[in-house]
Amino acid sequence: MDEYTTDVFVNRDDSIPIVRLDGTQSRSSTPANEPPDHSDADSPTPRRKGLRGRLSALKDKASLQDHLVEKLLTQVLADDGRDFPQDDGPRGGSSGSSPNSGGGTGPSTSRPAFSLPTMSTNFRRFNSRIGVVFVFQARVVRLLSWRHPTHTLSFLAVYTFVCLDPYLLPLLPLAILLIGVMIPNFIARHPAASFALSSEQAIGYSPHGPPLAPALTVKPVKELSRDFFRNMRDLQNSMEDFSQLHDGIITLMLPRINFSDEALSSAIFSFLFAGCLVLSIAANVLPWRAIFLVLGWAVTIVGHPAVQKQMEGMHGKHVKPQEDRALGWMEKWIEGDVILDSAPETREVEIFELQRLSGPDGEWEAWVFSASPYDPLSPTRIAGDRPVGTRFFEDVLPPQGWEWSEKKWALDLWSREWVEERIITGVEVETEGERWVYDIFDEKEADRVGVIEENEQLQTPAKGKGTAPPPKPSWEEGEDYEGRRGDWRRRRWVRLVKRKNLGAGKEAIS
Repeated sequence: MDEYTTDVFVNRDDSIPIVRLDGTQSRSSTPANEPPDHSDADSPTPRRKGLRGRLSALKDKASLQDHLVEKLLTQVLADDGRDFPQDDGPRGGSSGSSPNSGGGTGPSTSRPAFSLPTMSTNFRRFNSRIGVVFVFQARVVRLLSWRHPTHTLSFLAVYTFVCLDPYLLPLLPLAILLIGVMIPNFIARHPAASFALSSEQAIGYSPHGPPLAPALTVKPVKELSRDFFRNMRDLQNSMEDFSQLHDGIITLMLPRINFSDEALSSAIFSFLFAGCLVLSIAANVLPWRAIFLVLGWAVTIVGHPAVQKQMEGMHGKHVKPQEDRALGWMEKWIEGDVILDSAPETREVEIFELQRLSGPDGEWEAWVFSASPYDPLSPTRIAGDRPVGTRFFEDVLPPQGWEWSEKKWALDLWSREWVEERIITGVEVETEGERWVYDIFDEKEADRVGVIEENEQLQTPAKGKGTAPPPKPSWEEGEDYEGRRGDWRRRRWVRLVKRKNLGAGKEAIS
């Protein structure tokens, strides 16, 4: 019964162009319903003649070329100081150990690296099995283009029942599996009789009895066969269709939603936000069954050739003028109602001027302008590192993407406030003069917590007593104070910055 074995990928409705060695093209004259040759193209035979022998020779040469090209690319990348990139794990996830380290536990950690032979093998395997997708795609196009009106109307009837009664939706895949897969497979095992005793007496179909044919199987198409090249052609065309669809969506949508035109993008944002508010309130009262029913029928009817011709004529006469009028109204509304804030955002930045005492009886020496106050308890100072910054005021640059809004730096006269905000301890604050914040030198006061202000006297009366204690020196409690300070002092400078105006240039998005 081997003559009854069928291949679901053979019955293609069109022929495939074959490229000759001289560069000309011709189409295969073999009928599409002819059973394919299931002989193994890779099995050794004493003699191979004709097209199959030449294709087998080309396959052997292509395998050799794959190895040569891989060696060439490896050598080129090695000369350039690079190598093939390794697969570090699934995209979008956390990268663990490398696939070659053996530390992974999941199946994705052992995926092979890029290799031309592996890529060629996987492509041939994929191409020999992708035919079912193209068959399904062709049948959907045939169904929606009204080539068989009875099929399209049957689809619309089923779609109508599902829209009117959505509880039938779980029944749909079971019915498709039963009617579209199980029954055809049974009929293939129990085919009807192909002969009759006479013109008046025909043998009717009967499912009883033993099976008369082998079961249907889904097999990958043979390499270098007609269906293999048909799959390559369909895959090539599908990639081009995807590229055109991708470029069309990017051309249509991206300039309107990437804020290259801030007024138009702001208007679209306003409409989308209003739509979100409306749907969040009224989504439960909308007739979704009728909406999906009308949309499904409209999309299917639009695919009819006669309707398409009528719509092309109506688009030029009625839709195009209204479209131009709507775009004009939209532009006027955007110009009048969408107001953009032209004033750039401003922020205040700070820099700390650090000075160091040159010696016990020396003078203060300008040291560095740093973004950190380098206080006694800062991590950088505890670690014994030097302060990081620049030595000259002119070398202090604004943050990236910002520019100076003021011409000069201004000294922060409220030194006590920024010290208290940072909870800095072990320092002495000047409230007058140059507003320096000094380190405390006395080792006995190293564990003291709080801010010590210069020339400040405690005047809080004790509880239960009418007179306040006599004033004492501010920060050393009267114990051997010699007027010495620490080795560092700092003060804070501030300046306003504003965002740079990058203009209306469009940024490329990959």
